[in-house]
Amino acid sequence: MSWIEDIISPQTRQWEEFYRNRFQHDRVVRSTHGVNCTGGCSWQIHVKDGIVVWETQQLDYPLLESQLPPYEPRGCQRGISYSWYLYSPLRIKYPLIRSALIDAYRREKAKTDDPIKAWENLQNDEAARRRYQNARGKGGFRRISWDEVLELMAASNIYTAKKYGPDRVAGFSPIPAMSMLSYAAGGRFLQLFGGVNLSFYDWYCDLPTAFPEIWGEQTDVCESADWYNAKMIADMGANLNMTRTPDCHFFAESRHNGTKTVVFSPDFSQVSKYADQWVPLHAGSDGAFWMAVTHIILKEWHHEKQTPYFLQYTKQYTDSPYLVKLEKEGDVFRPGKLLHANELPAHQDIENGDWKFVNIDEVTGNLVIPKGSSGFRWDKEGGRWNMKLENGVDDQPYNPYLTLLNDHEEVIQVSFTEFGLAVDRKRGVPVRYIETVEGRIPVTTVYDLIMGQYGVERGLPGEYPRDKTDKDGAYTPAWQEIFTGVSSNTVEQFAREWANTANLTGGKCMVIVGAGINHWYHANLMYRSAIMTLMLTGCVGKNGGGMNHYVGQEKLAPVDSWGSIAFANDWQGAARLQQAPIWHYINTCQYRYDGQFSKYNTTPDNKWTRQHTADTIFQAVRMGWMPFYPQFKQNSLELCKEAINSGATSDEEIKNMCWRN
Repeated sequence: MSWIEDIISPQTRQWEEFYRNRFQHDRVVRSTHGVNCTGGCSWQIHVKDGIVVWETQQLDYPLLESQLPPYEPRGCQRGISYSWYLYSPLRIKYPLIRSALIDAYRREKAKTDDPIKAWENLQNDEAARRRYQNARGKGGFRRISWDEVLELMAASNIYTAKKYGPDRVAGFSPIPAMSMLSYAAGGRFLQLFGGVNLSFYDWYCDLPTAFPEIWGEQTDVCESADWYNAKMIADMGANLNMTRTPDCHFFAESRHNGTKTVVFSPDFSQVSKYADQWVPLHAGSDGAFWMAVTHIILKEWHHEKQTPYFLQYTKQYTDSPYLVKLEKEGDVFRPGKLLHANELPAHQDIENGDWKFVNIDEVTGNLVIPKGSSGFRWDKEGGRWNMKLENGVDDQPYNPYLTLLNDHEEVIQVSFTEFGLAVDRKRGVPVRYIETVEGRIPVTTVYDLIMGQYGVERGLPGEYPRDKTDKDGAYTPAWQEIFTGVSSNTVEQFAREWANTANLTGGKCMVIVGAGINHWYHANLMYRSAIMTLMLTGCVGKNGGGMNHYVGQEKLAPVDSWGSIAFANDWQGAARLQQAPIWHYINTCQYRYDGQFSKYNTTPDNKWTRQHTADTIFQAVRMGWMPFYPQFKQNSLELCKEAINSGATSDEEIKNMCWRN
């Protein structure tokens, strides 16, 4: 104790010298914390004699713009404690290997003096192989030199490639945002070796599948500073204090900018302390809440009030005006596929007609092929793939019909499935009849089907909810109470505040969502229910608005140059990349213990729901929708030798012969 408190001579205060020495340093360097965090916070690392002694946050972040708060302070308690972790006795500083494995390898190496032959002998010795495999999970690690462990790894990889093929060597790394160089080093090795890179984002269930389902892209979210621009934020299962610690201050500061913040979480999570309102809905029921919100917005702000901003945005930036074919099933119709441009007699030969769709011009009543259709992305001429309200055939402007409610030929009964209650409802939908190459068919707009699905009656006949208190009519405020435990009054208040805010601010309403939602089986549906509300109130693509998935910010600024290094694009063409969940699901036989889709969700009975997940994976791979490895039953090296022996003299001939076989 004398070094803390000098009992004999307290006036000397020698204990203070220890305190002063603790914080002495001889230089300061800039660094960050390369752990599984995508904050990338800049820190001043104080070093003495090559040892990190302490650290502080950097204070030189540039100000994005004068209307936004500064990024500083940027950092967290976990980051500032990292310098202690560096020297922790628990930190693994050297390679460790299981004793049963290294002892067996060394015995074989002593016999052969050849690393590859030693590994081959070990794999052929069933008893020895079983011994080190059975030792897994039981401890027994020993320190080993880098030279020896690298030798063993190289020998095992070469043996595997020679016997089974290089594409039987698969590798996995956490996110590149941890360390772009570390990820690129492993990725480049695998590609040059002929191995396979397994994905990371979907493997931890962090990939928001609703994003590619709706927008065809992955996690294009706003910069955290944009939270400050929002005027209403719904925090949906994202514990920002914990998972976005460096950015959370933007959420807190937004309230000084007039933003209302609402947290949806079964527990009183940390972020609730920053919120104006906490909605404790039942876990996994977020989708029901948001569908009730959308029901209110469609009824009150789209149908009754006819809000100009919402209607114009929905016309131009969603697929709501697109025409859908209705297909007869018994005495009712069901929604079918979008009407394709090449199904129209006048456009049978239009380029990429299977991927161009149809609107109706409200002014002329003519059929229009909007430029936003995906087929225009691949036209030879190019330049017409955009969101302008112009006919892709003649560039003429048009105003699409959003609904046929006031200009239809007939109202027919369409069957809608309410999956929450597992019932079908027959509801009237306004239609027009279109002459196609297959004959005269009824069509309606996506928007009219949305109104029918959400139970917005609009004076049409059918099994619509009586009113908002109808608990058996999806998706009323009373209906959602069954699933969420949240009162109808709360839903109605939130929906009206949301819609009013979006209308007055031009779409400055935002959802921040995270892993609390994303790890559910039906996460995509919960995401999509919130996205529906965002789209129908004109909030997507707006500063201060949109759907923002913040499990992390996987943003690599130099992605093109980094990708060339990481996937060896300077040496080869397409990289061998594979979805990790599917690779494990099939190659480890997990599919044998899985049930069909109907085991997990209420599903309609059709050819898709009668299948197994493994069936749909097989179909997708066969149709070229996604990759899968290994691609051959045989060793690909042996296939190349067979092709050469059969007369192939070039890489192209080898490829063609291998695929034919």
